[in-house]
Amino acid sequence: MTHYPHSVFISGPLPAEPGDPALYFRKDSTVGAGFRRASLKVTGLGLVEPWLNGERVGDEVLAPGWTSYGHRLYVSKHDVKDLLVEGVNALGAIAGEGWAVGPLTWENKRHNYADRPALFAELKLEFDDRTETIGSGPDFSVGRGAVGANGIYAGEEYDARLEPLGWAEAGFDDSDWSAARPFEWHLETLVENAAPPIRRMEELAPESISISPSGRTIVDFGQNITGWVRLTIEGEAGQCVTLRHAELLTPEGELETETLRSASAADRYTLRGGGPETWEPRFTFHGFRYVEVDGWRGELTAGALRAVVVHSEMDRTGWFETSDLLVTRLHQNTVRSMRGNFVGVPTDCSQRDEGLGWTGDLKAFTPTATFLYDVRDVLGSWLQDLAAEQKAAGTVPWTVPDVLSTPSAPTALWSDVAVSLPWALYEEYCDPGILRRSYESMSDFMRDVVHKLDTNGLWGSGFQFGDWLDPDAPAENPAGGKTDRYLVACAYLCKTTRELAAAAEVLGEASDAAHYSTLAKRVRMAFRREFVTESGRLVSESATAYALAIMFGILDDQQLAKAGARLAELVAASGFTISTGFAGTPLITDALSSTGHLDEAYELLLQTKRPSFLYPVTMGATTIWERWDSVLPDGTLNSTGMTSLNHYALGAVADWLHRVVGGLARTSAGWRTLTIAPQPGGGITSARVAHDTVLGRASADWRIEGTEFVLDAEVPEGAVATVRLPLHPDGNVEENVGAGSHSWRYALPVGYGDAIKYTMDTPMKEIMKNEMVWSGVRDVMSRYFPGVPLDAAGAQIAEMSLGMVVLRLPGASAELERDLKAVLTLEGVPA
Repeated sequence: MTHYPHSVFISGPLPAEPGDPALYFRKDSTVGAGFRRASLKVTGLGLVEPWLNGERVGDEVLAPGWTSYGHRLYVSKHDVKDLLVEGVNALGAIAGEGWAVGPLTWENKRHNYADRPALFAELKLEFDDRTETIGSGPDFSVGRGAVGANGIYAGEEYDARLEPLGWAEAGFDDSDWSAARPFEWHLETLVENAAPPIRRMEELAPESISISPSGRTIVDFGQNITGWVRLTIEGEAGQCVTLRHAELLTPEGELETETLRSASAADRYTLRGGGPETWEPRFTFHGFRYVEVDGWRGELTAGALRAVVVHSEMDRTGWFETSDLLVTRLHQNTVRSMRGNFVGVPTDCSQRDEGLGWTGDLKAFTPTATFLYDVRDVLGSWLQDLAAEQKAAGTVPWTVPDVLSTPSAPTALWSDVAVSLPWALYEEYCDPGILRRSYESMSDFMRDVVHKLDTNGLWGSGFQFGDWLDPDAPAENPAGGKTDRYLVACAYLCKTTRELAAAAEVLGEASDAAHYSTLAKRVRMAFRREFVTESGRLVSESATAYALAIMFGILDDQQLAKAGARLAELVAASGFTISTGFAGTPLITDALSSTGHLDEAYELLLQTKRPSFLYPVTMGATTIWERWDSVLPDGTLNSTGMTSLNHYALGAVADWLHRVVGGLARTSAGWRTLTIAPQPGGGITSARVAHDTVLGRASADWRIEGTEFVLDAEVPEGAVATVRLPLHPDGNVEENVGAGSHSWRYALPVGYGDAIKYTMDTPMKEIMKNEMVWSGVRDVMSRYFPGVPLDAAGAQIAEMSLGMVVLRLPGASAELERDLKAVLTLEGVPA
């Protein structure tokens, strides 16, 4: 534990009320000559922005992020030698409400951790012969400035006329400020290097600026993001510009704010006048694609606004694309949703009065998350919060950090993330330390559940979320899906008991490994006895039930075949639309392909009718939705109260895309062994997948060239791959393929390369599946009808033929038809 003997938390004199401005802190101190090093450690309750001698310190935003503050409060450390001078220096900070003080959850409960923003800072100066420390204390002054009301959900107000110029510089007259008050907080909660910082990661220019039917100015940034807007403006003092954020426009072209629920998500900037001004908020963030701009005088140009994308700093480690444009976009949407919801905490959504660290969302998404980004640090920190909250509450909370007013109870797919997440991180990174740090939490969770099993070993009582958000569940009861909720619980228990037994074995806990292995056999037999017939039918006839039983190793070989066939029948009976929720959706395509029903898996993947994986893509989605039909075909919102348009959990299908469509799969911890085994289907003619493992880059790149299949692969140093050559006439399998780049080329089976012919009567959705042909169609359309958003065609239009849609446009000509036919017939697509 790091000790801080020279500093205390400081704040203002009164508790924060709704609408209160941010607090400004400052102090002048003299620094002697000859200092060699200087570092500033800073944190706070709320959000803190440090300043030194008029300069913003560091490039972190939304610091200190959100942790379980009562147990762990992250301290940032900055090298500030170059910002200091010999003589008088000014140390300052601005503190907003943030997660600690402002309202959280749909109940908008305030003061969850503290009743006012507070600052903690320690400036350490190292000389040759001594060390000096300047710490936050009652000798600091506290005042107010330009940052007004601010909140995670509400947004931020900034009146540039009120900024006390020079407040963070030496010699500023703060005589009308108050003396800071010590604020009681346990210093043992302070931890350094606890989590990666949140930073500005990307900037987006507007894609369009338009005037809505009601006369409002609407800016479209082209994709749903998490962050804020920076503006540059020149105008008169007192002019106020308001930015209102939303994920969607109504069919009439107005801002749709229903997905925000009670979050106002509005920023306001009041000009000081006298020249160009650039501003961006600092104590809020929003989930949005569209911004309504009010109060702008004169022409609003694209150069005046930039959307700033923010998320926790993580290295990208996974990539995927295919010849099917819609599938590639589905994957892109998954990536955007992940980064938009990894802002300090892995949250469910970023736009509404929620943004909580729901354990179930992360549990469903974990295999995809570990592939797309290096999440060791961000999720390692989150697991420490989980363990601390678990120990305090006696059970794993449903959200971490936990600010729910309802007490949690142990549940499958939510609470059992305490076991599955450490195990998944170990499998990805092969670091036993991950398991060791979480082992007590993992074991405590399992002991909690075991006490709730009946005499037969069934988890058959207590609250369960079940197959959450099953599309057939009543809108008012998302947990009321088709699948028996206790079947879901018992199935997931079969999985987590095996994972805990394996973790104990890795850690050398032999007696625990034997104990949990016995428990795994017990709960598996209990499941089979209660829910499975001898032939392999399940008493709960749903796609989720079969997917769980298949993927969690519950069935024997004979039952597996029967269950796979029955699952394929159920999927076909649903018209290859999605009939699964949080529990089943991450597994459904795997359950089909692993039991010999690859064609049905591709049918399910490529369906565009709602609800389906690709329906949102055809509706113009740029992130994963909370419900597959969050937006209806007519463009109106599906008003269920739970229609976030940036909700990464259901993007878990990307894991199957990586392993089955792309063909790259880990077969032992740390990627020491892997398989390269693409399984082409669905008319997809190429796929590329790459992953930066702990050993180096692994990749698979396959494509169909005429009548030949080509596979290029890369195996990292220290790894050995098994390569199963798809569609090979002899079914060849290459064993013990070592590090380096490898290529295979061979003839396809006779007839496989026969071309699909596209015509003007082909539905647009079918043409969209082929990136090459659809790109040609777009190019033709851009010549004849520039600006027509063909890619954003709704699902109903996508079902129509190209001719019905395009040739009915005013001004459509014979030349347009000729050029489109040339594109459609120029290239064939292998069946």
